[in-house]
Amino acid sequence: MEITDIMWGVFAYIVLTIFIGGHLYRYQKDQFGWSTKSSEFLEKKRLRIGSNLFHFGIIFVFGGHVLGLIVPVELYNALGVSESMYHTIALLFGIPAGLATLIGLFLLTYRRVSVKRIKVTTSQGDWLALILLLIVVITGLIATFLNVDSKGFDYRTTIAPWLRGLFILNIQPDLMSEVPIWFKIHIYSTFALYIVWPFTRLVHVFSFPLRYLNRSYVIYKRKIPSQRVHKE
Repeated sequence: MEITDIMWGVFAYIVLTIFIGGHLYRYQKDQFGWSTKSSEFLEKKRLRIGSNLFHFGIIFVFGGHVLGLIVPVELYNALGVSESMYHTIALLFGIPAGLATLIGLFLLTYRRVSVKRIKVTTSQGDWLALILLLIVVITGLIATFLNVDSKGFDYRTTIAPWLRGLFILNIQPDLMSEVPIWFKIHIYSTFALYIVWPFTRLVHVFSFPLRYLNRSYVIYKRKIPSQRVHKE
């Protein structure tokens, strides 16, 4: 077995196993810890700005990854979307979304460092998740900026089919042999994040409050102060 097969085949499945198995284990053993552990009551202003920037940015970043890695390039060709057109659209939306995510992360990290009450309640898992998120976003932006040229590397014909192949057990590690090093660094930093993800507060991403949809309304009634009855 060659090193390419291990790096882009075996290790990818090890990461996927830890990611899925870790979430299942965490849900069975630590349901009460399955939360964001909100610190809003300790500081609200910087949290609101940083959290909004991060969450709105990451939503667009995730959407861009789905469009670029999950949707086959053949579909774009059938719709008449050329490589240069796709590349331009990806940059116009991807760079602002990535920068918003990074700025939001910096604000959230600075908040945890500068606010003493939050700093003392921050666990090692919180620090690890923040650091890895910063690395993933920074390496992703670096890969994007180094690929600004419209004639640059087209990840839709290499990384995308490699990733899709992992989910259908069609392993194609050779597709990653010619991928630029900055994309490989970004992918492996993402692997590191996926390994620790199930054991941090990031698990809240998979929390969907579906029970609230059919929950009965909570009725609030005005409290009427009791009056003393004086007997004559």
